[in-house]
Amino acid sequence: MIYDVIVVGGGPAGLAAALEARKTGAQKVLILERNSELGGILNQCIHNGFGLHYFKEELTGPEYAGRFIEELSHTDIEVIDGAMVLDISPNRVIHAMSKTRGYLQLQAKAIVLAMGCRERTRGAIAIPGTRPAGVFTAGAAQLYMNIEGYRVGNRVLILGSGDIGLIMARRMTLEGAKVLGCVELMPYSNGLNRNIVQCLEDYNIPLYLSHTITEIRGDKRVEQAVVSRVDENRRPIPGTEIVFDCDTILLSVGLIPENELSRQAGIEIDNRTRGPVVWENMETSLPGVFASGNVVHVHDLVDFVTAESQRAGRGAAEFALHSDKENGDSEFFRIENGEAVNYTVPQKVRPDHVGKFVEIFFRTNNVYRDREIRITSGGEMLASFKREHMAPGEMEKIVFPKALFSKIKNGAVTVSVVEAGKKEQK
Repeated sequence: MIYDVIVVGGGPAGLAAALEARKTGAQKVLILERNSELGGILNQCIHNGFGLHYFKEELTGPEYAGRFIEELSHTDIEVIDGAMVLDISPNRVIHAMSKTRGYLQLQAKAIVLAMGCRERTRGAIAIPGTRPAGVFTAGAAQLYMNIEGYRVGNRVLILGSGDIGLIMARRMTLEGAKVLGCVELMPYSNGLNRNIVQCLEDYNIPLYLSHTITEIRGDKRVEQAVVSRVDENRRPIPGTEIVFDCDTILLSVGLIPENELSRQAGIEIDNRTRGPVVWENMETSLPGVFASGNVVHVHDLVDFVTAESQRAGRGAAEFALHSDKENGDSEFFRIENGEAVNYTVPQKVRPDHVGKFVEIFFRTNNVYRDREIRITSGGEMLASFKREHMAPGEMEKIVFPKALFSKIKNGAVTVSVVEAGKKEQK
């Protein structure tokens, strides 16, 4: 059977992409989801704060996912759950295993990758010490508590101040555990400011910036954690050790886009985002294969995931409906990372595929105040945007009008963050 669009992943990205592809005109749309139900990570995110941008109201994670699942139920979009995708070929053939249908070989005119991301573990950051029970990633602890109904510990120390770690600090406190603190390697938090306030400050949970865990102690279960201050090179400073008596350590030390399938398919990967390099419509370097959500770059707001995935769904449907029309070697320009910018998405733009503007997403490499975002080309400033506050934990979005594309030189623009009023270097 040939499908117009196959979406790999049934989380918020996959749901939005599939619905938008169907609305755009794709007749046969299929979602492949490896879990037993749709919704992805939102199913275990029972806290509120979702949907403020998209729905203009505050929802929990399951409520946000439920809105899209309800909409999906009124369409003819096919869903196969319990299906693990094994391989994607360059000619868009998907090989998968389903617990109900067995081995599947599916042909798609277009594919949307929406596999999400995974957490870094203790092994990825190499914390010294013994290896007792009681060390969890924050997401795993969230799953145990919110889905399975288990409290994972009584005296808890959290390493990393990502949003999941901050939210779990509050969640553990509400379940009766004592959260001793949140330890962050960087001199700033990696979470949203609202989560720092609502999850730490409101519960008097201390945040130790420029600190890290330098030893875990315990026999069968965690008994102690040694925390040290770090210098400007992030190296522990001898003599600054603090010993915490705890039985549980939660790790909130970063998320990694889930791109094994992308790499196997030969898709170009951005070393900074660890996700696919994408065009303005979220198409990857493999024609007809699109990507969106946390598989491209880690988002802090699901509302942005939805908007980005709708763009991918539209692109996939249009490719499927007009795959007979070759794009050829259409002109394009690159979006490059300038001063204080960690990455940009998209990385490449084809002006012929852009309506009135292109949205550019990026993250800064530090906390900044009173700054100016600049888009430059060949030493000339094309556009600027002022910001009072910017932080790595909060993704930035700017709009680059198509009317300015004619001023681009050497096929590239650079996005930079500089001091407000600073003169442009020629």
